[in-house]
Amino acid sequence: MISNGHGEDLIALKILEALHRRQPAWRLKVLPLVGEGRCFQTAEREGWLQRIGPGAHLPSGGFSNQSFKALLSDLLAGLPLLTWRQWRSLRKTRHDLAGILAVGDLLPLLMAWNSRLPYGFIGTPKSDYTWTSGPGRALSDRYHALKGSEWDPWEWHLMKHRLCRLVSARDRLTARGLRRHGVKADSPGNPMMDGLCRTSAPQSLERCRRILLLCGSRMPEALSNFRRLMSALVQLQSPVPVAVLAAMGSAPAHHELRPLLEELGFRHCPPPSADLGATECWVRGPLLLLLGSGRFGQWASWGEAGVATAGTATEQLVGLGIPALSLPGRGPQFTQGFAQRQSRLLGGAVRICNSEEELGRRLDQLLNNPQLQHEMGRVGRQRMGPAGGSDAIAKQVIQQLAPER
Repeated sequence: MISNGHGEDLIALKILEALHRRQPAWRLKVLPLVGEGRCFQTAEREGWLQRIGPGAHLPSGGFSNQSFKALLSDLLAGLPLLTWRQWRSLRKTRHDLAGILAVGDLLPLLMAWNSRLPYGFIGTPKSDYTWTSGPGRALSDRYHALKGSEWDPWEWHLMKHRLCRLVSARDRLTARGLRRHGVKADSPGNPMMDGLCRTSAPQSLERCRRILLLCGSRMPEALSNFRRLMSALVQLQSPVPVAVLAAMGSAPAHHELRPLLEELGFRHCPPPSADLGATECWVRGPLLLLLGSGRFGQWASWGEAGVATAGTATEQLVGLGIPALSLPGRGPQFTQGFAQRQSRLLGGAVRICNSEEELGRRLDQLLNNPQLQHEMGRVGRQRMGPAGGSDAIAKQVIQQLAPER
């Protein structure tokens, strides 16, 4: 398995877990091209997954395509050398492999093709919804409309190669666009939605309005985005308590948030209930802030709305039918361009705000408009699609890439 980014790593892991359940005797290996592949650590410790190749933290966090500045910073940090070393690792390992599954975009697809082994491709980042939705006046929209697909001709060529045994697109619209160009693509379900389901909020939060906060995990951007999101939330004028569920990733650490929260006038307090799973609790006026690492899966479905500067987690949130508001920043990930693309991809289930003041005002409107919540949630569920993709893709891998020896 070759994966090309944080979100791609999570999708790759879900498919690998499904493969391991169905074929526990298979020897599974993973090559994460961006970052350190932390989400694979548990599987490695359990002994059923082996990681190969070097990893490194890139300044852009894997988003060098967002701007020339981000690309330049990655190049200066050694991206070409890292890619070369990863390619060499794959070449050394190819004699032990029966097949390759690439998750992401052109780079993992190109590496899979270059291995000269049977391969499959899970095209996660591109969707035809990004150019068929919205105004469509940008030069890129016209370019994609001319092609009839967000994927490019050189990518079609690699997907149609005789060694490419399966292609899975992230939605039916994109799969249909690829099939028009001779690519045998399908969309069996969205692995991003696997393992997530709607559950009722615990009794201790029933009196509260519930907001999920997603600031991302790429530092120092995540810390700056957390500050901006919290600055917007303190402007809420609510007659009832507002529980802000900050589902944190590996970063920022809680001790990094303490001075920021104190500066905003929050005071530390014990969590109202042990069943919430919060590691820290802060309060200011009607706002009750709960911090929890690795709590997204538990907390996501409790929210009435989300405020977000994240990628994959935001998509998962609206896929559960929970509307969201975003607040673009300087990046390198969550820029204005990234936010616009995300909003169009999700059909407006996440809506962009241009300032902290606008975010606070529009969040208040959203919380008091059940019809708008329902409509945004409906679109989010439709755009993200059903769960079950991991197991469906695992079945295809077993059928199409099963070892012949």
